[in-house]
Amino acid sequence: IALSGCVKPDGTPLVKGLNVTCFTDTEEAAVGLTEKVPFLVESKFREQGGLFAAKDDWNPNACVDGNLVTGQNPQSSKVCVDAFIALLA
Repeated sequence: IALSGCVKPDGTPLVKGLNVTCFTDTEEAAVGLTEKVPFLVESKFREQGGLFAAKDDWNPNACVDGNLVTGQNPQSSKVCVDAFIALLA
C-alpha cells in the first residue's frame, strides 16, 4: 500500500513504467478482505501505470526493476530476499 503513495521527482507515480507485483486482487478476495482494505493494490498499481506481473495465487513471485524489489504474497519472502541480496552483490 505504501508504494502507491510514492511519486518520482516529476510527480508521476513511483511504479509508473516499472515492473512490479503485490498481493493480487484475487488473493485479496480469497482471504475475504476485498471490502476491508482501502483499495486493491494490484488495481492501484495498474491504474498508476505499473507493469504488473503476477503468478498463480499463493505462488512465490518477485519483480526487480532497478533497485526496487516487490513481492506478491507471503510465499514470496525468500525470492524477494534472494533478489535483494543479488542487488547488493
